[in-house]
Amino acid sequence: MATLQAGWRRIVSEIGIEFASPWAVDMLKEAGQEVSGENVKFDPDWVMKQVAKAPREFDLRARNPKNNVHIGGDSMVFGAVYGPPFVREGDVRRDGSFADYENFCRLSQSFDSLDSVGGVVTEPNDLSLDSRHLDMAFAAATLTDKFFMGNVVTHENAKDVIRMAEIIHGGRAAIEQTPALISLVNCNSPLRWDDRMLDSMREYALAGQPVVTTPFLLMGAMSPVTIPATLAQQMAEALVAIALVQLIRPGAPVVFGSFLSNIDMQSGSPQFGTPESGIGLLCTGQIARSLNLPFRGGGGLNSSQTVDAQSAYQTMMTMMPTFLSGTNWVMHTAGWLEGGLVSSYDKFVVDIEILQSLMAEFTPLEFNEESLAFDAHVEVGHGGHFLGAAHTMERFRDCFYRPFLTNSDNYERWMRLGAKDTRQRAEEIWKKKLEEYEKPEMDPQVLAELTEFVAKRKSELDA
Repeated sequence: MATLQAGWRRIVSEIGIEFASPWAVDMLKEAGQEVSGENVKFDPDWVMKQVAKAPREFDLRARNPKNNVHIGGDSMVFGAVYGPPFVREGDVRRDGSFADYENFCRLSQSFDSLDSVGGVVTEPNDLSLDSRHLDMAFAAATLTDKFFMGNVVTHENAKDVIRMAEIIHGGRAAIEQTPALISLVNCNSPLRWDDRMLDSMREYALAGQPVVTTPFLLMGAMSPVTIPATLAQQMAEALVAIALVQLIRPGAPVVFGSFLSNIDMQSGSPQFGTPESGIGLLCTGQIARSLNLPFRGGGGLNSSQTVDAQSAYQTMMTMMPTFLSGTNWVMHTAGWLEGGLVSSYDKFVVDIEILQSLMAEFTPLEFNEESLAFDAHVEVGHGGHFLGAAHTMERFRDCFYRPFLTNSDNYERWMRLGAKDTRQRAEEIWKKKLEEYEKPEMDPQVLAELTEFVAKRKSELDA
């Protein structure tokens, strides 16, 4: 940590970070930082004083209070994949549509282990680029009763989604008291924050809604090829953004974001589920805790083109360190395929199975007289079996995690039932989930006001 502290301090004080929005440069100059054009060189001690103003943890409110979450501390919160322009349905890869977006909202609502659909779970390419953020936020708000993410394409989009959250939760004061939105702002690594991200970040910070300040680091492309150098760059880029958020609104909630992997040095393609990305996660968890900040990273990342063994083992290579590092806010938990270009229905189900298995694995054991089951030994004796023991009969329904996708049939039964592989079983599950989906109720007055606002804004934007 001492080496990393020295590293990020040299970056921000000797090289500086670029800010593409004049208002950000002006604020930082007024705060005493050294400005030359868009480049800002920072006093590292000032940065740390600003960072110390951010809360260590905070709550996020959902439309259904039962789905409220806590970000920080020992809590882990999970959202679906974010950002893919394409969708894979079975063997078909195609542009994402609004119907797909709605389906992923329904699936996110249907699995209790998932806390949120997230944000742009897939781009609805059949909708107007100017107003699709309204359709997505409306779908997330009405098809789920969980929290969802804000839009960051423009500051106007951000203001629209904030207004929608106000309608849903009873006004600005309500969401400032307990935030309802969390938004991803990415650094244009290396060492540059662009105007769209900054302008959206300002809107959310002014409204007291948390932002996830995330350097986008692929080692060998957007950062040096060594993990320590990349970690120092990550700290430099994230911490100055957090400092700016605290200038905008002292005490505003933030999340220390990490999106760290590497490229294939032969082809230049992004790689995910690599040992290096796992190491980066383990390190970043410790870094965030040392700074008393909640931490975002990891997820079901992989580079595979389809739902196969590679997609599964690379996802586990990322999800295991995601859990081991105690990640507070996990994006891309379910559905990620092809390096983040594709949202996959089948992979969504596979990832939920992985998520629920890890949740079971990381649930602490209880050691007590009852769990030692001495009476079961007395009943069964030497050389017997425990299948029919009273202790087993009392607990067999919930003593182990019961997978919903995994198949453990013997070969003959598996063949007799159609010899279905994991992808085929996953396809059956998501289709059944959509058939059984029930839309959560919404207050009619809130729904009417939300519908009216969306219609009005769409007519203005698409005019």
